[in-house]
Amino acid sequence: MDDLSLDQARRVALGAQGFRRRRTAARGDRGHVRRVFDQVQLIQLDSVNVLVRSQELPIWARVGEHDRESLRKLLNAGELFEYWGHEASLIPIADWPLFRWKMLKATQGAMWGQIRMIQEQRPHFVEEIAAVVEERGEVTAGSLREPGDRRTGPWWDLSDAKMALEWLFWCGRITARRTATFERVYLPLRVIPEAVRNVHVTEDDARVELLAKAARALGVATERDLTDYFRLKIPPSRAALRSLEERGDVRRVQVEGWKQPAYLHRDAVVPRRIEACTVLSPFDSLVWERSRVERLWHFRYRIEIYTPAPKRVHGYYVLPFLLGDRLVARVDLKSDRAAGALLVQAAWTEAHAEPVDVAPALATELTELAAWLGLSDVQVKRRGDLAPQLRAAVRVA
Repeated sequence: MDDLSLDQARRVALGAQGFRRRRTAARGDRGHVRRVFDQVQLIQLDSVNVLVRSQELPIWARVGEHDRESLRKLLNAGELFEYWGHEASLIPIADWPLFRWKMLKATQGAMWGQIRMIQEQRPHFVEEIAAVVEERGEVTAGSLREPGDRRTGPWWDLSDAKMALEWLFWCGRITARRTATFERVYLPLRVIPEAVRNVHVTEDDARVELLAKAARALGVATERDLTDYFRLKIPPSRAALRSLEERGDVRRVQVEGWKQPAYLHRDAVVPRRIEACTVLSPFDSLVWERSRVERLWHFRYRIEIYTPAPKRVHGYYVLPFLLGDRLVARVDLKSDRAAGALLVQAAWTEAHAEPVDVAPALATELTELAAWLGLSDVQVKRRGDLAPQLRAAVRVA
């Protein structure tokens, strides 16, 4: 078993996730966006729009300025599909067969109870909804809501029609795309190319390939890190991990300070240096597994959207700031679209970093981010130890 220092492991992880080289100064195109998927394999979707839709930020972090409609255009062009990868995710269309086993398990009840109940209680209604999707070719949940339909909960406000659509989607009997306002549009399965639908992969083989993709995307990772990437359960995935070792995709290594053994992907490299300078979405694949973030950067990260305001430590929508190969700060950001301003509600420096060193780089990043979002100003409020230096640096930037 080889050893990796913690510094080496950080650089391996960042290189694998697409941070090996500096962001391009030119405007990114679809080729750049496709390259991000080659690196990270999938991008998590999230409806929170306090700054920008979360799925836009992983592209920004690795590419910089680009067409904000790129993901939706690739989805509509059939290059991507949406499914439960790491939560709701956009995934390259070629990987659709790797999720058929999950879809089959969903038909057998492996899904949220509330959605499963619609099939158990109203199977004929579900089939009627399936027929409507097939006939119309494109529907939204709102267009199928029954008069007087009961609602089912304060968080989701799901009608029975919505639950039926979600059951069909989860089972892979229909697929979906998103509107500009993030609403799901449900589509017949025929929009998935026949050549893709006709590829059959067993559950065991799919686990191997999904773990291989996770290992490549992470560079170096523990068993838990690898299985979490595509939300696989650990016990049934151990045989797949052994298969990856046997065929040479990964080898065991010991990372400085890690209690568990790690797996290094055969294509992983240790960059001499990382020159990243970007804020990261709370749902960026680099920081999905919070325990890994702590192991790599000693950075304890929790999103506090659902934490009552008086109990929040850092803020409502807090993004880590990556500078070089370290997470050096965190900022609570909000887009005030009416005022045309990017609001920095709070800014905090990590213990190992100095505000005077971090502020200029972060100011440049926020100024460029604001411009990409069509905002003309960056306003830094007073909360956080980094706020005074950042406010001064923003004036200069």
